[in-house]
Amino acid sequence: MIDIHAHFFPRITREEAAAADPRAPWLADTGDGRGQIMLGEAPFRPVQQSLWDGRTRLAWMDEKGVAIQLVCATPVMFGYAWAPARAAAWAARMNDLALDYCAADPARLKALAQVPLQDIDAACRELERAKSIGHLGVQIGNHVGEKSLDDPGILDFLRHCADLAMPVLVHPWDMMGDARMKKWMLPWLVAMPAETQLGMLSLVLSGAFERLPKTLAIVFAHGGGSFAWLIGRVDNAWAHRDIVRADCPRLPSSYCERMMVDSAVFDPGALRHLVGTMGAERVLFGTDAPFPLGEQSPGSLVAATYAEDAGQRERILSGNARRVFGLG
Repeated sequence: MIDIHAHFFPRITREEAAAADPRAPWLADTGDGRGQIMLGEAPFRPVQQSLWDGRTRLAWMDEKGVAIQLVCATPVMFGYAWAPARAAAWAARMNDLALDYCAADPARLKALAQVPLQDIDAACRELERAKSIGHLGVQIGNHVGEKSLDDPGILDFLRHCADLAMPVLVHPWDMMGDARMKKWMLPWLVAMPAETQLGMLSLVLSGAFERLPKTLAIVFAHGGGSFAWLIGRVDNAWAHRDIVRADCPRLPSSYCERMMVDSAVFDPGALRHLVGTMGAERVLFGTDAPFPLGEQSPGSLVAATYAEDAGQRERILSGNARRVFGLG
């Protein structure tokens, strides 16, 4: 199995974070295999050792039967609201640390870069540097402040990704919401899928795919959020409201051929619907490891859903990832 969606967070000290930016996250390591991502003095998320230790991750992969894993930043690391120069220096440091993490076994652990997406020129430079030192692709958030993926600058960055043959993983972050999402992890359960759909629809309905090269490989996390389940509603709106189709010359669902998603949907019926909507060649195995909302028994959903279809299992669990990320 090849897992294209997993995270890391380096062992950043409070002092290192403060020197980078007052908003930078850091790791409080309790020394017992557990830790806490911190924002200043405030705890952000409890975490475990496999997030910062590549050897521990490899042991988990051995246990779960994962042959290769692509690791990328935990989104709180993005730094998109910082001054561009600070964010650029931070991204370069995080990308170097990602390769340090993967050094535990470079044949099995592969890195996706992060970039300072608030400064497109700097983002393109860091993308080039990251590719030159061994990153296989890049992870970006689904928005930068109020700029969605159809922003002209972000489109320029995506064109550069296509030019460099660097696949893009889009991960939701900095979720929409208000006081109604006060507990029960509702921002992660409601807003996060909506953020992903918003990013995908911003590319579709703006007509951006008419201006982006078809060589762009763009993958959306968490099964594309709510996109596959609501694309029928979007098609209906496009057919009956001129303001929906103003910038989108084709039926919105026809653009599914331009996007890919991971398989992290946790339900056989949902996975079948996702594959039916996106196409089996555009669904890549992803666990969202090592977080509790990720797949805890990697590959079992795909294996159970396609128990009688070895071809589908192979495509989703490894073949598509080999093709998209050039893994041979």
